[in-house]
Parts: sequence; C-alpha cells; structure tokens
Amino acid sequence: MDFAAIVAQLAQGVAYTVAVTLSCAATGLITGLLVAGLWRLNVRWLRWLLDAYTFVLRGVPVLVLLFLVYFGLPSVGLKVSPLLAMVLSLGLMSGAYLAEVFRGALDSVDAAEIVAAEAMGFSRLQIMVSIEFPQMLRLAVQGMVNQFTVVLKYSPFAYTVGIPEITKQAMALAATTMRGIEIYLAVGLLYFAIYRVLLVGVHLIERRYRVPGLAAQ
Repeated sequence: MDFAAIVAQLAQGVAYTVAVTLSCAATGLITGLLVAGLWRLNVRWLRWLLDAYTFVLRGVPVLVLLFLVYFGLPSVGLKVSPLLAMVLSLGLMSGAYLAEVFRGALDSVDAAEIVAAEAMGFSRLQIMVSIEFPQMLRLAVQGMVNQFTVVLKYSPFAYTVGIPEITKQAMALAATTMRGIEIYLAVGLLYFAIYRVLLVGVHLIERRYRVPGLAAQ
C-alpha cells in the first residue's frame, strides 16, 4: 500500500469529520448567541445560571464531557447517538466559550446608540435584534473563527464513541499495516486540508461582515 492508497483509505472518514465539526460548530454558535442574549436581559438569577454554565463547561475537559454524556446518560435511561453525544459535549462547550466572546463584543457596542433607541421607544428585544446583535456578530468574527478551529481540532474525539471519522480509520489501518508514521502523517494532511477548505468559507463571511477600519487587526 503506497501513500496515495493510505490517503484514499483515510478519506473515507472525511465526511464524518466534516459532519461532526459543522454540527458542533453550529450548536456552539446557537448556544453562544442564546446565552449572550439571555445574559443581556440583566435578570440576576438568570445571570447566575448562565455564569455557572459557562464556568463549568469551560473548566471540564471535552473528553470527560463526552464520556459523561455517551456512557453516563444510559445509566439513567437516556441513550444518545454518537453524533448527539458530540453535540452535547463539544457543541455545548464551544457555546460556553462563544458566549464569552459575544458578551465581550456586546460590551463594545456604542452605548449612545442604545440610549438613542430607548429614547425612540424601542423595546429591549428590538434593541438587541436591530442594534446590538448585528454589531456584535461583526465584532466577534475573529473569536468565532478561532473557536471554529478549536472544534475541528477536538473532532477526533468522535472516534471514542464509534464515529468512523479520520482518526478511527487511521487507528484501524495502523493496526493492520503497522505503518504508523505514514498513516498519521496522512491524517495530519487531511485535517489541514479540511481546515483550509472550511476556513476559505469562513473568511468569505468575515470579509463580507468585517467592521470597516478593523481589517488590519
């Protein structure tokens, strides 16, 4: 088996890797927006709950969360699929980090615009949807890109719950061929290729919504 054949064999797991990455990234984005929005409502008890969520999820290793969901929940009668286990662990962890990114971006929105909107009779929800969130998303693009790459780098944990992504394919192939250096070099190249391809799409979005004057930052 030559190097090209090794890459072709490993490529069978690319679709699973991309599916896990996009699913967890989308979950993280939605969760982060929801947490940031609820936190902005300035309800004390709700803020305590949200702060506890971000504190815990950012402090527990992803692999521990994944095992807790996939192997722990069945003990209480809740069996989840491997992909759902990844979403509930890596996706929610990503959401905790993105929530902090969004909260920082929200704090950067000009307070004078909010005061002006209040003076015009905008409700709190209208201010969030029409003024705060559009600017927040533009200011948070770099943080979202960074978190997206983190999700991709953690996606190999999917092999531990049986998803046949690239790493699982590599482990099976290495066990039968004993050509670990070539196989894991190919794994690295495939992950880098996925990263570059997906990053092209992210950068197109970044250029579309970048705040003027921040291009060099």
